[in-house]
Amino acid sequence: MSTSCFDREDGVFKVLVNHEEQYSLWPQWKQIPGGWTDTGVQGDKQRCLEHVEKVWTDMRPLSLRKWMAEQEANKQTVER
Repeated sequence: MSTSCFDREDGVFKVLVNHEEQYSLWPQWKQIPGGWTDTGVQGDKQRCLEHVEKVWTDMRPLSLRKWMAEQEANKQTVER
């Protein structure tokens, strides 16, 4: 049974981010898929995971965070 390139601990990975500010690890040798951008962070799997844990502190997609902020702002406006 072969191991997926995504599961290998000895591979070199890149940290990618999409327009919703969601992060992913991607094998360094694979072409970056559409909709994703290279963050410039690259290294072994552990280093990349540590970076993602540090910067991705809110798992909600950007569009949801914006919507929730708008709802809160509207609620405060109505209460005044």
